[in-house]
Amino acid sequence: MNASAQVGVDTRFRSALRRMQQAGRIRTFAREADPEFQIAGMMKKLDGGAALLFPRVKGHGMPVIGNVLCCKENCEAAFGMDYRGIRRSVARAFGNPVAPVRVANAPVHEHVYRRGMDGGFDIGALLPVLTHSDGDSGRFITAGIVVVQDPETGVYNASYHRLQLIGPQRTALKLDFGRHLRAAYERAQRMGKPLPIAACIGTDLAVHYAAATMGSQMPESTDELAIAGGLRGEPVPVVKALTQDIFYPAETEIVLEGVILPDQMVLEGPFTDFGGFRSPAEDAPVFEVSALVHRTQPLYHAINGVGRETVMLRKYVLEASLLKALQAATPIVQDVEMTAGGLHRFHAVISVKKTIPQHEGFQRNAILAAFATLKDLDLVIAVDDDIDIQDPNDVEYALAMRMEASKDLFIVPGARTHELVRVSNDGIRAKVGIDATVPLEERARFARAPFRTVEVDAGDFSPDAPESLGWLG
Repeated sequence: MNASAQVGVDTRFRSALRRMQQAGRIRTFAREADPEFQIAGMMKKLDGGAALLFPRVKGHGMPVIGNVLCCKENCEAAFGMDYRGIRRSVARAFGNPVAPVRVANAPVHEHVYRRGMDGGFDIGALLPVLTHSDGDSGRFITAGIVVVQDPETGVYNASYHRLQLIGPQRTALKLDFGRHLRAAYERAQRMGKPLPIAACIGTDLAVHYAAATMGSQMPESTDELAIAGGLRGEPVPVVKALTQDIFYPAETEIVLEGVILPDQMVLEGPFTDFGGFRSPAEDAPVFEVSALVHRTQPLYHAINGVGRETVMLRKYVLEASLLKALQAATPIVQDVEMTAGGLHRFHAVISVKKTIPQHEGFQRNAILAAFATLKDLDLVIAVDDDIDIQDPNDVEYALAMRMEASKDLFIVPGARTHELVRVSNDGIRAKVGIDATVPLEERARFARAPFRTVEVDAGDFSPDAPESLGWLG
């Protein structure tokens, strides 16, 4: 794989899947699969491995693909570069947005179903929308990226939002507080107007990653389709919706065009969210779908709400944001890792390299800067550069051998985190910093004994014990 950040990398959905297939990162289910519980159950059971393709889906003629970006190996295969290359592409996007290019014709318009045409259409009949978990309130579209143009600023936003089917051409739309789509919806509400949107399922990976970006790196004034163009190194082709005044990525597999109604609310949920808990039923606005369009032989992309893909999508985006901020603030930061145990969101490990006595203390500055950069971070560990931050065992070794709790652990009380963290008080909790580095003058004393590098061939060892060790049996 090419570790460098390529310019003009092909991040189209089907191109990414072809690369994954060539790398052996897609497994195909041989039998018919049931979209009610079975597919989501298999995605959960095999989470963290190869993507899963279900060519034959009960009651539907459209295949389902899941667990696409649920692990490092899948992400690297999809982009055709290693994880550092992906992060550099994301970092480049923040500083070098590329505006989308408008095209007249698009693959996504090869098949069109319009509201009121030939009796209309039924989203649930056309799409193999999954029922995920016992206790969920219905069928949910989970990989939909909602594209909207703010009615006041004209800025385009792309973001993930789950959609619960509530009728043949209607869904409930989950709108969290603080999200840009909610701000656009509330502005349209004040105007008394419906808000045109497009929900894209199976779209350009650059759009997926731009939609996963949040916080200080993605203010409301930033056009996220332009950020996606910066990531891929060339403009994202967009096409005008057939029934709404809005543009969206032209090579998306499936798009729902329509409006969020300004004056109608329904109960949405419960649904099992990324933290593993079932979110309660709450009021949500209604998305009235005016058209469903899709490519020839489309793939329906599904994401488990509690699956690793949900959190993995943000890992490299958040790492790129964090690394950029920390390296600007402190001279000794080498790398960062948003850990799997912390859902690639709540815990981070920072690698630092001290080379002069004046660097002492910067590791703690970096911890505090990390909390300020990403509000959801609740635990940050700083380690020396001889610790492999991608190896949880090596990080735990640093905690065991280099951290003295009475002086190396510190707490920031009453700070803001994600409101879904149940142990918090409506999103307020203490944050923990751990300094597991050693003073520069103590490096030699804490150095681990080295071993010589030797070559070992796979055939050098046999699984069978020699006769001289027959007593082992």
